[in-house]
Amino acid sequence: MFEIVALVCLVSAPETCREQLVPGLETLTLAECEQRLSKVARQDISAAVPRATVQQTECRPVGSGLDLREIAPGIHVHIGAIEDPDSSNRGDVANIGVIVGDTSIAVVDTGGSRAVGEDLYRAIRELSQLPISHVILTHIHPDHVLGASVFADTGAKVVAHPGFNRAFRDRQESYETGFGQLIGQSGFLGTRPVLASEAPGTIDLGGRILEMTSWPTSHSTTDLTVLDRRTATLFAGDLVFDRHVPALDGSLTGWLSVLDQLADLGALRIVPGHGGPILSVEAALAPMRQYLETLAQDARLALEKGERIGAAVNHIGGSEANNWDLFDSYNTRNATTAFTELEWE
Repeated sequence: MFEIVALVCLVSAPETCREQLVPGLETLTLAECEQRLSKVARQDISAAVPRATVQQTECRPVGSGLDLREIAPGIHVHIGAIEDPDSSNRGDVANIGVIVGDTSIAVVDTGGSRAVGEDLYRAIRELSQLPISHVILTHIHPDHVLGASVFADTGAKVVAHPGFNRAFRDRQESYETGFGQLIGQSGFLGTRPVLASEAPGTIDLGGRILEMTSWPTSHSTTDLTVLDRRTATLFAGDLVFDRHVPALDGSLTGWLSVLDQLADLGALRIVPGHGGPILSVEAALAPMRQYLETLAQDARLALEKGERIGAAVNHIGGSEANNWDLFDSYNTRNATTAFTELEWE
């Protein structure tokens, strides 16, 4: 198989470049690829690359993709690194799902940069030539959504929580700036956000029904889960973390309530947004409850004692430190959110 790759460079820094996949134009032979390449205009590629120009294009053998692990028949997961995003991982720090039906494929989350999305696309094309009909985004956080443009460019329908677009627009500038700085200009080059349609209740991939549920404010304001009815596999997004300490960006009490409801969806296994890649329902939910309940208990006790927030956040949740990776990166922020929310109970 052959693919078309474009060398794109920043207008403001022409020395900063990245080889970017032009998806959807793969061919079996080099001659076919070169014929397609002759019909691809550089300006068409440039239009899809923010603040960059196309320096050259060429055909080459299809590159290697992300690792995908089959965890149930037709259900594949890529395990994101349990790390903060940086130039070495390019934002590949969240789990990604690929669900293969009889007639089409759905992708659940797409990674934290266009580069990660391209390698995901390559992995799917190696797995199957069925059309990729849907991309389902579990919430607005950039490590889960910024690879989506690769699939939008090939005609996949991007769907998410009803509040996704408004919430993402509110944070778009900070997400793009922040992730761009963490990953670096070269690794982030070509990344652009994609807005989503409201997710329907179900999607039929051909003999495989996916059931989507949009949740009230919990981990974030835009959480959505995906249940594959055929295998009773639940993609929980960041409503469930494993090993990676949970990140609270919504409502502590709301999240605890949603965890109780997840247990009633009829899933046999859960794919968390980080870690795993596959957990029993109890193994997924029990550590989450313990961490969030500890945050709540510690915050309420600090409030009862009249502590100031600056002092309280240094110990709220502290007893959980040895149970989670990246604890120091997220717990203080979680404690601040918990304290602020519970202050108004």
